[in-house]
Amino acid sequence: MKRTIWKGPGFCAAEEDGLLTEYLQADPENQAGDILLGKVERMMPGLDCAFVDIGREKAGYLPMRENSQSFTGGPIRSGDRIPVQIRKEETGGKGAYLTRDLTLAGQYVLLMPVNRYFGVSGRIADETQKKELRETGRRIAGERTGLVMRSGAARAEERLLRDETERLLETWHNIAARISEASRPGEILYHDDPIRQMITDYEVLGTDCIRETETLPPELERQRRRSGERTVRLPNGGNIVIDRCEAMTVIDVNTGSACGTGTDVRMETNLSACETLAAQVRLRNLAGILLIDFIDMDREEDRERVAERLREVFSRDRRKTVLHGWTNLGLMEMTRKRTGKG
Repeated sequence: MKRTIWKGPGFCAAEEDGLLTEYLQADPENQAGDILLGKVERMMPGLDCAFVDIGREKAGYLPMRENSQSFTGGPIRSGDRIPVQIRKEETGGKGAYLTRDLTLAGQYVLLMPVNRYFGVSGRIADETQKKELRETGRRIAGERTGLVMRSGAARAEERLLRDETERLLETWHNIAARISEASRPGEILYHDDPIRQMITDYEVLGTDCIRETETLPPELERQRRRSGERTVRLPNGGNIVIDRCEAMTVIDVNTGSACGTGTDVRMETNLSACETLAAQVRLRNLAGILLIDFIDMDREEDRERVAERLREVFSRDRRKTVLHGWTNLGLMEMTRKRTGKG
């Protein structure tokens, strides 16, 4: 698989073997990853959350308890002014999902300044390597911060890991200084550059080349313009139909005009659909619950073959995806981490 990153004025795109798999345009309204000052408006003990004024029409949603036992922040009260990070952007009628467990991402490490957790990317499978990287993280961070070693850390010298950690710590110290000076809810304390982060993420995953351009090549631009269409054709004549609902996205795989008979055409279409639907999921930034209705398969080995193909194509995704398996109705259920808007 050959991956090319196209970087232009205000946009960045990823191409894999001729398929446009991600397109990101600079959007000042998309603040996922930004750290800003919030003011606690309402405590909702029954929902175990608080609603926080972040300078928008809709208040942000903040869990009272962070999903980490090593989070160092204390309890909050109504009226408190606190730094929060936008974990997920507004969707539908819901406000932004916030966290007090702030993170700063580099190429090799993820800095967690208000946590003391030490972890390793799930993309690194070797247990011995995981243990060594976790010990390296503890040695570099000391008692100053938590660290998660990203997959790129497995191929980096300790010197590079240490240098990046120190740089991110300096950024955190600058943010901490601004926290004491900020007064207006919604005031930005740290602006995350999603285009820079996209390039960094793909450098970690592996990129053949990064090209500067004014516009996308014509074929990739055509794919971008058609990314909002409900029906997408497959190379063999089949198609997939994508329907976004409030709670989930449903993808239906059809044989369409695919030629062939019986099991062969069904399997060919299902396997072809894996590549196309993975590209469309990433290009449209679909997230949350995804249900995929493949063409019926009678044999368990065929279902496992399709599932394995899905795991392979989604391993190229820089967002976290989890395949939960086949439901009783024969649908593939999976989830994808939500960040910015679709």
